[in-house]
Amino acid sequence: MITAGLDEAGRGPILGPLVLCGVSFRESNLHELRRIGVRDSKLLSPASRERLFDQIMKLAVRVEFAEIWPNQLDQLMAEKNLNEIEAEFFSRIIDKVKPSLAYVDSPDPRPQLFEERLRRYLKTSPRLVVENGADRKYVQVSAASILAKVRRDRRIKELHEKFGDFGSGYLTDPRTVSFLREWIRVHGSLPDFARKSWKWKP
Repeated sequence: MITAGLDEAGRGPILGPLVLCGVSFRESNLHELRRIGVRDSKLLSPASRERLFDQIMKLAVRVEFAEIWPNQLDQLMAEKNLNEIEAEFFSRIIDKVKPSLAYVDSPDPRPQLFEERLRRYLKTSPRLVVENGADRKYVQVSAASILAKVRRDRRIKELHEKFGDFGSGYLTDPRTVSFLREWIRVHGSLPDFARKSWKWKP
């Protein structure tokens, strides 16, 4: 049986993309994921995530990413909330990966409501397990969390190389806030890779 895990990275920051990932595996390979140390990406160092990225890609049957950049996210959020947007993109990924069973990390504290959102968009009919904290419970979702985090980190690194080191992109990061204030002082508005629908006072 082919099972998949789905997770995202970059839901909260003001800078950079929201990255969603779906990855599927044969059940016979799940023990190998555990053996090499796959677990929730937040529990791993950046070096460990990078190392595991290539190993996960080799073990996967199929991998699908969706990157939602700030200008697109702002447009979507004019009509839908973030949970609805994630449900739509996760459903597209599931339809491409075509697993028999998909484990999804729910961004909604009420996972049943997020599952209902997913099913409204799905064109295929896999079994779904939608739970909070799924990235800690199911190795498939842990793998998706690692792939999504590494993909987002690489995009942030590319932005750093182009625009300078603005830190993590989160408003809790003083370096990010300092970068944005200076950018606005020089350019008069937020950069294109900033989410303008996020509430923030310079």
